[in-house]
Amino acid sequence: MTTEELTLNVEKALQEIRPFLNSDGGDIKLVSIEDDKHVTVRLEGACISCSVNHMTLKAGVETTIKKFAPQIETVVNIS
Repeated sequence: MTTEELTLNVEKALQEIRPFLNSDGGDIKLVSIEDDKHVTVRLEGACISCSVNHMTLKAGVETTIKKFAPQIETVVNIS
């Protein structure tokens, strides 16, 4: 998979999870993909102060990204 294809797949994953975050007043943006296996995102809006944002990141965002791009090993938030 090329870097462009990987980026498109990660963006597709974020599009899938975004409506759930938006419904709670939050959002997510892709910041970077390093070495084709480490994704950095930025949780925004209500997600920043949410007490369960770590759970959302691991159970929701990371799982969805891995569904679209199985080679991804880690997803981290920089907000």
